[in-house]
Amino acid sequence: MFKIRPAQISSIVSANILSLGASAAALAWAAPALARDGGDAPTGPATPPLAGGSTTPSAPVQETDPAAADDRARQAQTDEIVITGLRGSLQRNLDVKRTSPGVVDVISAEDIGKFPDSNVAASLQRLPGVSIQRSGARGEPTGITVRGFGGDFNTTLYDGRRISTATGGRQIDFSTVGVDFIGQLSVLKTPDVSLSASAIGATVDIQFPKPFDRPGFRVAATASGSIQDRAGKIVPTAGLLVSNTFNDTFGVLANVIYTRRDTDTNRVFVNGWPGGNFAPCQLAGSTAPTCAPANPGPGVTASNARTIPGWFPQQYGAEQQRVSDERIDARLALQWQPSDDIMVTLDNNFSRQEVVSENYAFGVWFNQTDLRNVEQDENGTAVNFTQAGSPTDFTSALNKEILKTNQTGLNIKIDASENLSFEVDGAYAKSWRNPGDHVGSLNADIGYGGALGTNLQFIVDGDSKDAFPSIANFGPAGNAANWANQALIGSHVTVNQTQRNTDELWQFRAAGTWEQDDLTVKFGGQFYQDTFDFLNQSTFTNNFWQAYAGYGTPSGRTTGIAPLPASLYEGSISLADFIPGYKGSLPPSVFLFSPVAYQNYLTGLGNPQTQVIPGFNYGSVNGFTGTFDEQIDPGSVMNVRERTWSLFLRVNFKTEIAGMPFHFNAGVRNETTNLRSIGQGRLPTSIATSTADPTLLTVSYGPTQPIESSSNYSFLLPSVDARLEITPEFLVRLSASRTLTRPALNLLNPVLNVGSGQRIGALTANGGNPNLRPYLADNFDLAAEWYYQRNSYLSVNAFLKNVSNFIVGGVTTQEINDVIDPTTGRPAIFSVTQQVNGPDATVRGIELAWQHVFGDSGFGFQANATFVNTNRPYDDQDLSQTGFAVTGLANSANFVGFYDKDGFQIRAAVNWRDEYLLQFGQNQNTGSFGAEPTFVDESFQIDLSTSYDFNRNFSVFAEALNITNNQQSTHGRFSNQMLDVFDYGRRYTLGLRFRY
Repeated sequence: MFKIRPAQISSIVSANILSLGASAAALAWAAPALARDGGDAPTGPATPPLAGGSTTPSAPVQETDPAAADDRARQAQTDEIVITGLRGSLQRNLDVKRTSPGVVDVISAEDIGKFPDSNVAASLQRLPGVSIQRSGARGEPTGITVRGFGGDFNTTLYDGRRISTATGGRQIDFSTVGVDFIGQLSVLKTPDVSLSASAIGATVDIQFPKPFDRPGFRVAATASGSIQDRAGKIVPTAGLLVSNTFNDTFGVLANVIYTRRDTDTNRVFVNGWPGGNFAPCQLAGSTAPTCAPANPGPGVTASNARTIPGWFPQQYGAEQQRVSDERIDARLALQWQPSDDIMVTLDNNFSRQEVVSENYAFGVWFNQTDLRNVEQDENGTAVNFTQAGSPTDFTSALNKEILKTNQTGLNIKIDASENLSFEVDGAYAKSWRNPGDHVGSLNADIGYGGALGTNLQFIVDGDSKDAFPSIANFGPAGNAANWANQALIGSHVTVNQTQRNTDELWQFRAAGTWEQDDLTVKFGGQFYQDTFDFLNQSTFTNNFWQAYAGYGTPSGRTTGIAPLPASLYEGSISLADFIPGYKGSLPPSVFLFSPVAYQNYLTGLGNPQTQVIPGFNYGSVNGFTGTFDEQIDPGSVMNVRERTWSLFLRVNFKTEIAGMPFHFNAGVRNETTNLRSIGQGRLPTSIATSTADPTLLTVSYGPTQPIESSSNYSFLLPSVDARLEITPEFLVRLSASRTLTRPALNLLNPVLNVGSGQRIGALTANGGNPNLRPYLADNFDLAAEWYYQRNSYLSVNAFLKNVSNFIVGGVTTQEINDVIDPTTGRPAIFSVTQQVNGPDATVRGIELAWQHVFGDSGFGFQANATFVNTNRPYDDQDLSQTGFAVTGLANSANFVGFYDKDGFQIRAAVNWRDEYLLQFGQNQNTGSFGAEPTFVDESFQIDLSTSYDFNRNFSVFAEALNITNNQQSTHGRFSNQMLDVFDYGRRYTLGLRFRY
């Protein structure tokens, strides 16, 4: 609800104070809602918002809805005009967009406690140039891409402040942000130098309500239940907001939101398509009497020499993920206004998200040199092959991921004179990933191999968007009828691991503003200190993961426990019609069993150091006393401290050119950064094969030593925005700027780390680079906007970004510390992933947007499309170690059709995004041709939402998401190299809102 007091209009107009430079960040809950609840407006420009968020209507407001009768009566008594609803929200969005100096898009709440969508990222994807990334397991939008730049390329702020995040990157997970009580989302596609210039994609400012935004007593409450079609369980969401002001001097606002989402997702996966060379004897039709693939060299025959490039699947399987996502968001805001010239705001934001996933799967592992009868397609992909002795694993995992964030801030605004004002803002925030002592991922792995290994066949028969691979000749020794025979199944590896991070952020900003006539000057400085601590602990580090590996006596092994107690098995999950609409065949089922019960059973066998336990892996595991305790991996321990000092100056003025209003904004920001990175380094001294499993390796290390590195850099970041109002309805914009994006904090480790959980033929290492420099972008925008009637507009925006210092995550093969590979007797060759600053690239595109309301019918629509390309597209024929392409680029389109009248509202949202390159790197990236790519296939999703206002206080709402059951799929270098396909189903929500 937005209120205008006509008695105040004349004094506000005479003041004529517009904060043009900070409009995108300061107009939360303030821009006018000129769309009427019925009837259309005369063609003409919307009136710009005035100080305090009020506006002068260009024509009398004519309300024709029957539901507005009571409101009109109350307005007559209180001398107020009340404007609410979807169209009011859309008009507020247009008013901010129109009057902003640069290119800005906005989504505002329809009323207190009534945001258009149930997720921040879902709302943002309605804007031109904005697309989303979804969590495959949950189907939830978790991140955004703006003009092809995703993740760390976008900066997200809370009320103008940076947010700490313990995930390891700089982007936030939007599923951790409660949306019910947000006031406004602003997407700044051109920078405001007084706010930030650290985003090549966009700056997203999430603006929360405060007590004096809407003086008086306010209450908003929401309660709903949602259900995902496969999970079949209704889970709750509830929130309460209370706000009040006292004597026009003190105000308090508090809100809390509890959200839960349960999702059962079916997934078929290939954990990586490594590139490497096949030997001719491995190919179908070979008549070589023996086949011993080896790199070309002395004694290696032509038939055995690995000279034919190709790609193969590292691991294949299917799983069901049962995910519970619980989130608590809370906020407290206190405001003190001792006089009209001073406002003090103290606020605290808290969030805690706990995602618990129970996963049940099967998996089969392949080694390139073990493949036979290989058929390759024209691209070199192995589309049909067999592997002798293939083991089969059934896995169960209990994963718990906790993200907690708390931010406290103090803001003071002072009007020192009629022309001069000051603002001081300070905040402290800290985030935790997996606080406490819980295990992040607790895993059980059972199965059969060795004597029960099968001559497994793998077949690719289609593209990733409509087919997954098939396997044949599965089951113990190839007997499919015994696929799930419990008598033949034994224990294998047991992996527990937990990632524990913290991110601590201090920030301070001071600014002054001088306003006189048509000139505004803003100046100030900013300081950030971001400290990130990172460590991982696991049973890989102490080698406890192999304690009972081997599968047991049915597989012909002396290690491993078999058969396992029947009481551990709780049932099975059918894999029939596992991914509806997809081609491909899977084995019959996977087991339903608890990793907790499994590990408790193995622990109950006793201490193998004090007694002989048949099946324990005495040959490879030392120090194990019966419990699967995690140990910190020294190579994962890292501390990064980043300090940044900024000074900024911004000048806005308004004049006329040939009688046309002209607005000009010029600014400059200087940023100086000091970086310190500390890690713990250790080198491998030897590698040994496992006595329990011929695919596993054990790594020994030398002493651990601290390694410290530091660096500095400074950049000048200018920005210019110009807006010319050719007619009252038509305007053009021109913007130019330089922005930067800093490397993700987790890339700055000064250590080369060789992990302990290695497998034969897949030796890997990874290293950070503390000397990475930021990406730099020179940005240009040219836009035309036509506001042809109230609540309707057309716009065209062309943009170009020249980006340098791209960070390339290349993979190289190299020896480390002269260790010997026991499987070859030669120096071990590791696939080493490291990041370096690399090439430049240009991204260019065009955004089209159209919003239209059909008179007083209540009908309207929003439509937009974005088309992007680059001079550095991905080249799938490049086999070099340092292949490069711009990630995230995809054409996209969105359409929202709506009806909003007489208290009834319904919206249908259609979102389309073309295939795009997500990243370099796959779950298993051990190939010889560099970091293999991950592509996300084309997606098309339809969502539906509706609500009905019983009166001005109560409304009911409903939502149906993904009603066409869109599935998310990814692939590798070529379209038939399927990596993942997720089927996360539909979700339905029904709820009730109360506002007072």
